[in-house]
Amino acid sequence: MFGIIKVASSSPKLTLANPKENAKEIISIIKNADEKNSAIILFPELALIGYSVNDLIFQTTLLEAQYKALEKILKDTKELNIVSIIGIAIKHNSRLYNSAVVIQNGNILGVVPKSYIPNKQEFYELRHFNSGKNIKNEYINLLNNKTPFGVDLLFKKENVIFGIEICEDLWAVTPPSSLLASSGANIIFNPSASNEIIGKANYRAELVKTQSARVLSAYVYASSSLGESSTDTIFSGDLIISEYGTILKRDKDISFNSKVIYANIDIERVSNLRVIDTSYNQSDISQLRVVELSTLNQIKKIERAYNPHPFVPKNIDKREEVCEEITNIQAYALIRRLKQIGITKTVIGVSGGLDSTLALLSIHKAYSIMGWDFKDIIAVTMPGFGTTSTTKSSAYQLCKILGVTFKSVDITPLALEEFKAIEHSPNDLSVTYENVQARTRTSILMNMANKIGAIVVGTGDLSEIALGWNTYNGDHMSMYALNSGIPKTLIKYLIEFYAHHTSELKDVLEQILNTPISPELLPHENDKIEQVTEDIIGPYELHDFFLYHFIREGFSPKKILEIADIAFDKYDKDTIKKWLKLFIKRFFTQQFKRSCMPDGPMVGTISLSPRANWRMQSDADYKIFLEELE
Repeated sequence: MFGIIKVASSSPKLTLANPKENAKEIISIIKNADEKNSAIILFPELALIGYSVNDLIFQTTLLEAQYKALEKILKDTKELNIVSIIGIAIKHNSRLYNSAVVIQNGNILGVVPKSYIPNKQEFYELRHFNSGKNIKNEYINLLNNKTPFGVDLLFKKENVIFGIEICEDLWAVTPPSSLLASSGANIIFNPSASNEIIGKANYRAELVKTQSARVLSAYVYASSSLGESSTDTIFSGDLIISEYGTILKRDKDISFNSKVIYANIDIERVSNLRVIDTSYNQSDISQLRVVELSTLNQIKKIERAYNPHPFVPKNIDKREEVCEEITNIQAYALIRRLKQIGITKTVIGVSGGLDSTLALLSIHKAYSIMGWDFKDIIAVTMPGFGTTSTTKSSAYQLCKILGVTFKSVDITPLALEEFKAIEHSPNDLSVTYENVQARTRTSILMNMANKIGAIVVGTGDLSEIALGWNTYNGDHMSMYALNSGIPKTLIKYLIEFYAHHTSELKDVLEQILNTPISPELLPHENDKIEQVTEDIIGPYELHDFFLYHFIREGFSPKKILEIADIAFDKYDKDTIKKWLKLFIKRFFTQQFKRSCMPDGPMVGTISLSPRANWRMQSDADYKIFLEELE
């Protein structure tokens, strides 16, 4: 479903050196995971005998019991489609290899040996095992089956391709997973036996998370449980499922009982990210052997959380860090542009709304950094037919506190003259009525900037640019578009950030945050905002969600609708579909505005500038995208 599969990571209750008992536990877990529609399940390193058996590994009795236990697992899971990856010791050419066996439908599909054998501190694995990093194109006879054996194995079913590295392999300078991923693996499985010492749990999680990001893959990790020997160290059964730098699920609690975690892996997302990542596309590809899997279990519904505000970090501390970083990017980008031009004066239109507020705050920060005179920031409010006292007052208070030059220019007489010139009735409240005002304001700003030797700083944000919710050659145009890389949902948090850190601005910024988003271009009664933007084009939080997953993830409208329905409780599916259709139509039809948008700093992973990371023809048709939603 939508390129998503369920995977499981398990740390079974372990009876050390008793493969028969361990097999019973593993079989039970496999059957339960299969009932939950898991496609693949991972077990720890040497799961059938225990990692800490030490020299008992040399005993023929133990190895033979292990093979019998594997045979029992194959027999009891023959009718199941779930793929199981189990840590096992393999004897080959009079050498022992710490390995992982892959099984499905009662068949052995392949065995992957460990490449990097630890021989340090509490680990002395070289005493028992040999490295398998040079084993390629080989076969072994395992339970009377000719089985592919080597580090050159990938396992595949349609778009699901996985590879295996074992424990220490992840710690290596060049982990095998890097080559496996560059050769096509989009999931890496790691059966491990990692002990607990101070700080290791966090380091281990960072390794898994970072490697999944580096190789643009999902990464599934399972470590041995407390049933291992505690003679010198203990094992916690740490379980981690990560996808592209994010931990989807983890269980690091120490327990004597079996543990299993499940997560939905989005294979389509990983594949799409790889297509657009040129560093991945230029990585080395090895000709690895591919083992075909049979039918994989399919999920019946998506069991995965989606952040309704993907541009906004969930973690409050992280959010503060991101806000600080963004405001610095904006400030220093503006400083660089002004230095290049050789001026220190800026003109900005202030409306008392979110966008102009953030742009003004960022300009002010730039001037603070450079020690420039705040009076060289010329903030212009331009009341028109729809301007309310609330927004006008907010703009004035903000400028007064910041100490910038404040000017007010009433555009109504100018707009009326233009209506007269183009023979447009002032009673006709069509789009022309609105756009005349927007272009009049831009004309004033541009001419004022010319007069005093300044540049006009634009205030339009990424969300408006995506929807084309701006007037061509009106608020669409400026000499530097400072907010062009920031979506509306994030702008709110940036203003909250300024309010939190600047006490004298707190009251006015909270007033601005509580004011409905509006262009204020239509006449009003009783000094109340009549034109609420989100009533016309839909909630910005939905459009930002659509934008992120359409551009960043490359998802289809059908999939975006499905995951938006999961992410948002406040909207029903029909409402989401309605605004998604509008988003698609406007995103395509308004590309011509983006093709000639002014310069502005990119602050996140998405920019719609034709010079940054979005190149699209204005003539592209949107019909096939809408058809998915019918």
